[in-house]
Amino acid sequence: MPHRVIDLFAGCGGMTRGFKDSGSFEPVQAVEFDPDAAETYGHNFGDEHVEPLSIDRVRNFAAAEVIVGGPPCQGFSRLNKWREETPSRQLWREYLRVVGTVRPAVFVMENVPQLLDSPEFADFRRHAEGLEYVIRTGVLNAADFGVPQRRRRAIAIGALGVRDTSEVPWPVATHGAAGLPPWKTVREAFAEIPREPDGLLWHRPRRPRPMSLVRYSHVPADGGNRHQMRVSLDAMGLDDYVPRCWREHSTGNHDVFGRMWWDRPAPTIRTEFFKPEKGRYLHPEEDRAITIREGAALQSLEDII
Repeated sequence: MPHRVIDLFAGCGGMTRGFKDSGSFEPVQAVEFDPDAAETYGHNFGDEHVEPLSIDRVRNFAAAEVIVGGPPCQGFSRLNKWREETPSRQLWREYLRVVGTVRPAVFVMENVPQLLDSPEFADFRRHAEGLEYVIRTGVLNAADFGVPQRRRRAIAIGALGVRDTSEVPWPVATHGAAGLPPWKTVREAFAEIPREPDGLLWHRPRRPRPMSLVRYSHVPADGGNRHQMRVSLDAMGLDDYVPRCWREHSTGNHDVFGRMWWDRPAPTIRTEFFKPEKGRYLHPEEDRAITIREGAALQSLEDII
């Protein structure tokens, strides 16, 4: 019999997909506040066990051997400068409420690496240990597990009935190290997706302004960055296309307005990956941002659309 899984803060079901694909787990309940994400989860894993509600409004939970979930990470991200007043920083309490109610044999929580150094995680650990769980933590890179993306995430696994952390199950890398297959690449992720966006399954890019299109065209293929774009624009006499801030801060982030490399994993895919001004989200060759369909493939979510 497969182990039963509850997915909290489930989103479209990325963690559920990973557990289900292993063949040893079966989802029995999911909680997701965002109605669009909940609908997508239901489409992929069944509507009957999705709770499209805020987690604090859910009181009845299925029996399960495993609870998984990633409370929203924005409050812990460096992008939010450790804003302690961010409400999402306290959602771990709801996660542990469910753990205390269901008493699964194992729980898995993921978040940004900064979580592990936060006072909230110290509280989380103390409360979880009060529920008799032994906690093992670490930072893992998704690329080491066959995802075509360099994505470092904090993982906390709690287990009942064990003596110390050596008995807490921990994932073993499958890619990237000596004797293992190499990391998967953007080229591999996009292999089954039409090069030209066809509008199907969210394979359509954001429509940029004409000025942005000119900028995209001056970013060299396969890993080019905004600094190279600036040099190219200047050489063509297109000085007006270079924002003043880029000239004043010429040593800034190389990823903004950068292209992905074909034969490397993608950089971390964040929420607004369809905006090149947010990171290295330009297609390796096409003068466009990657599409939602391509972003899903870079998350190993080929069939969750």
